[in-house]
Amino acid sequence: MKIDLTDTTASKINKALVQGRRAIGTPAVGMVLTMVIVTDEENAYDAIKAAEEASREHPSRTLVVIKRVARTPRDRTNSRLDAEVRVGSDAGTGETVVLRTYGDVSDHADSVVLPLLLPDAPVVVWWPVDSPDIPVKDPLGALAQRRITDMYAVEAPLLALEARAASYAPGDTDLAWTRLTPWRSMLAAALDQARTKVTSAAVESEAENPSAELLARWLEARLRVPVERVVTAGPVVTAVRLGTANGEIVIDRPEGPLATLSLPGQPSRTLALKVRSTSELIAEELRRLDADEMYAVALRGEGTEEAPRHV
Repeated sequence: MKIDLTDTTASKINKALVQGRRAIGTPAVGMVLTMVIVTDEENAYDAIKAAEEASREHPSRTLVVIKRVARTPRDRTNSRLDAEVRVGSDAGTGETVVLRTYGDVSDHADSVVLPLLLPDAPVVVWWPVDSPDIPVKDPLGALAQRRITDMYAVEAPLLALEARAASYAPGDTDLAWTRLTPWRSMLAAALDQARTKVTSAAVESEAENPSAELLARWLEARLRVPVERVVTAGPVVTAVRLGTANGEIVIDRPEGPLATLSLPGQPSRTLALKVRSTSELIAEELRRLDADEMYAVALRGEGTEEAPRHV
């Protein structure tokens, strides 16, 4: 069910949500969080689709904020809020409200979003494309327990990574880091099996890949060894090589969804290591909303006083 509202207010949007739930007989008590997506018109469709797919695991109210650009001084003074309310099958397992702000309303989107948040529920803000320099100080970011950015969506991802390191606050995370979860799990499992000290490491990936840089920094911080960055044709991270006194530990994924794990003195084995969709990444981030300490470690390349043997 869809309800279109033109030149509206947050109060009218809340009434439309209640009306929609009553019409389809769906209560709001099953929703566990509010997801706020801040995007542009071009990327809104893909972001909404990913959020709706993630809502199957985490039923939520999704608020999509689309700030319309003022092209003339007259547009700037024409402040208006339009909304599209979606409930039922048109909104996954939760509710979706698409908010289009015009004029001065765009500068105060937090005042529109605040009355629409689910009471006593966590708030997550996701910027699929353009994100603020300091997410925690953004008016919308300040409302959230979790702030999600994506360095893949910017022109200079490694410069963005340095900016994220300088502005990090507990609750910040980035999908470039989330993409590494299978790699980190497999590397930890491989070292548990090998039971040997790592003396060198290398990460192979396409150029300017933020996930590869985060992985290299994480390995440097956890293993206290220099990590070589090797540029390949990609896609994304293609291999990690850990040098030991007994030989190399290698996870190699040149292409496709399968990787090869090689351990010294053991036969090679094939592992599933696909490139995951955005909805899968968002769903993973919503499973835990506390501070991601390992992301902070990877951003800053900070390790513990004593180097651990395992990652």
